[in-house]
Amino acid sequence: QVQLVESGGGLVQPGGSLRLSCAASGSISNIWTMGWYRQAPGKQRELVANVISGGRTDYADSVKGRFTISRDNAKNTVYLQMNSLKLEDTAVYYCRQRTLMGKDYWGQGTQVTVSS
Repeated sequence: QVQLVESGGGLVQPGGSLRLSCAASGSISNIWTMGWYRQAPGKQRELVANVISGGRTDYADSVKGRFTISRDNAKNTVYLQMNSLKLEDTAVYYCRQRTLMGKDYWGQGTQVTVSS
């Protein structure tokens, strides 16, 4: 059973940076999209950023210009560089990898807390 393992979360002050990583524990064939989602307390899970196999990226308006998503296809790993963090970025961040056949893999989530 392939699992996605996230790392890099933690506590940071406003204006600070964090880099999240998400690696697959095994091989996943034909990955189409890799993305990051987040869920704050009392809110629905929302898309933060997504990167398609050809390299096209999409970002939530709230993170454009501050977050950068990238992927390493050889390692089945996706990264999220988060700069200029704000209080409202506090959430549990989840990664998702979706194959061409539509199969989804989700990570267990990593907590990001932005607090002064």
